[in-house]
Amino acid sequence: MAVDTLATATWHKSSFSGGGNNCVDVAVEQTIVGVRDSKNYGAGHLTVNRSEWAGFLAAVKDGEINR
Repeated sequence: MAVDTLATATWHKSSFSGGGNNCVDVAVEQTIVGVRDSKNYGAGHLTVNRSEWAGFLAAVKDGEINR
């Protein structure tokens, strides 16, 4: 199950976040990507497959989604 995979995953914070704790953390595994709020780890995380994540990133880079 995806939750078990992300339980041991390495989470990364954007280099644009500076030293603040107001960020989105991302964990990339073989087939899934987890996204969580760095202010509230207890709230859980969103899980998407890698192709959905790639589509989201492409939309952000193309300006289709405001940053």
